[in-house]
Amino acid sequence: MAYAYDDFIVTTTETVPGYRVVRVLGVVAAGVVLARNIGWDILAALRNIVGGEIKEYTELMARARDIAVRRLVEKARGLGANGVVGLRFATSVVSSLAAEVLAYGTAVVLERAA
Repeated sequence: MAYAYDDFIVTTTETVPGYRVVRVLGVVAAGVVLARNIGWDILAALRNIVGGEIKEYTELMARARDIAVRRLVEKARGLGANGVVGLRFATSVVSSLAAEVLAYGTAVVLERAA
């Protein structure tokens, strides 16, 4: 999986094809906690009866991942990075009504390989 934000690269791999890591700046992490919607809970309860994907929750978690990665990029840029390698996600339940998504990886300076 790779994300591209202008001239900034974020990838789950440890290397980036066509680039070399010239400096490692350290671990960066960013998270977001999003609350569920009561309407979605009603739909989820109905889907639990008949089965199937709870699309509203899938979309909520996708939005949370996107927000977390954007915050991660901001932090890495603040360190002088132009990339993050080894991107990982962690999730946790903060309460019965909210979930957290944490994105973390290694901020690096990348240079095009010769």
